[in-house]
Amino acid sequence: VQLQASGGGSVQPGGSLRLSCAASGRFFSIDDMRWYRQAPGKQRELVASIDTGYMTKYEDFVKGRFTISRDHAKNTVYLQMDSLKPQDTAVYYCNADYYKDTEDRAINNLLEVWGQGTLVTVSS
Repeated sequence: VQLQASGGGSVQPGGSLRLSCAASGRFFSIDDMRWYRQAPGKQRELVASIDTGYMTKYEDFVKGRFTISRDHAKNTVYLQMDSLKPQDTAVYYCNADYYKDTEDRAINNLLEVWGQGTLVTVSS
């Protein structure tokens, strides 16, 4: 399984960007999907998550500004980022849990995969 993230770029404060992350390869199903970010000199941190029932969770620093969504048919997760701030500057990574095959699904053996990251720069 591979995750391919896209949509990063440079934007001015107050602007918007939409990130996408598509899963490809051989797998039975994708479970929870997440976005993380890592700013220069800082540890990677969770931004938002979405489960298979479209239940979402957000870290406090993005609540009301970012929206996570997914398209099951396309095995894709999105992150709509509005009202961007300079402190949102980071490399954004997508992450997903998945079942490799029906045998893994039967025993609830979830695996994890990371995308390659996409850079978001917020600056005037």
